[in-house]
Amino acid sequence: MNQQLRVLFDFVSMPDSSLDEFAGGTVTGMTANPAYPTPPVALPTVELQQQAFSDAVIAAANGGTTLTAAKNNARALLVDSLRQNASYVQIKCNNNLQTLLSSGYQAASTNHTQTPLTQPVIGDLINGNTGELVARVKAVTNARAYEARFALIGAGGTPGPWQSGGVFTNSRAVVITGLTPGATYVVEVRAIGGSNGYSDWSNAVSRMSM
Repeated sequence: MNQQLRVLFDFVSMPDSSLDEFAGGTVTGMTANPAYPTPPVALPTVELQQQAFSDAVIAAANGGTTLTAAKNNARALLVDSLRQNASYVQIKCNNNLQTLLSSGYQAASTNHTQTPLTQPVIGDLINGNTGELVARVKAVTNARAYEARFALIGAGGTPGPWQSGGVFTNSRAVVITGLTPGATYVVEVRAIGGSNGYSDWSNAVSRMSM
């Protein structure tokens, strides 16, 4: 008998920036998805909550207890909506992993045996907003998250020093920010988890930031 698939709820403890990206991934994944026609929290509502949270994070960066409290309230509201939709996805996926992952949510592992992680593969590297590159990474079994790094490619074609691009739970939306438009960067990703903690770094993919 197959074990029942469960949605991974670790988004509740994500850093603010990762939660913002994750919420956007669920809106993208569930929009016009026939498997999820009537989520308990409508996707336009989640999108508005995500934007309000993103704005509150930026405002709170300037400091002040009032702004921080507003950010925390916006976060709590967004997390509550994501929880409700996660439970809905868990029911509506019909125990099909591909259907579950198409929602933008991740599946909790039912395999408690720790094995080494395989090397991830960047399937695509595209431009996001101005100064952003978005890596689409093929999901790695037993990975809990994905760490990105990037380097500026200099005039001689040699990458400069590697810089951290952050840690992400959604392999389909690894967003590298703060890049210089017109400059070309190389990006690599590695998986986190498994018995060895980290996988090898992925294939290197380069693209000009717009």
